Amino acid sequence: MKGRKMYRRILIATDGSELAGHAVTQGLSLAKDLGAQVTMVNVTELWSAQEMAARADMGSKHPTVDYETWAATHAAKILAIAKEAAEMAGVRCETLHVPDARPATGIVAAAKERDCDLIVMGSHGRRGLGRLVLGSQAAEVIAASKLPVLICR
Repeated sequence: MKGRKMYRRILIATDGSELAGHAVTQGLSLAKDLGAQVTMVNVTELWSAQEMAARADMGSKHPTVDYETWAATHAAKILAIAKEAAEMAGVRCETLHVPDARPATGIVAAAKERDCDLIVMGSHGRRGLGRLVLGSQAAEVIAASKLPVLICR
């Protein structure tokens, strides 16, 4: 890779959790050291029919619209916090909300779409039965991505 930086564009996935915050911090530190640009991504899942029925039972007249509005507002808050962290770190950053997608699918698609070289995300690092029962978005991203994935614990 003579004359070319290894990582020019880094995608950092965040759901606003403490663990994701650690990945944001680590990803920004790496981006600053490398002079890379960052895309912060938040993925919100498609609403479920069961969830919408429950919301309707609780009196919501437009449960899908209410959910989509909540998801967009929630993502905007999470991404604003991440963007502020990037600004404080002196890293160029854009944000992206991917609605109505499985998190791993949305993360991998966003990285490809934005021509990223690296994906950074958090993981609890569960093993064995805990991983089988709870699933792992990080494991799904690693399996689906052709890009390197940096997992922060």
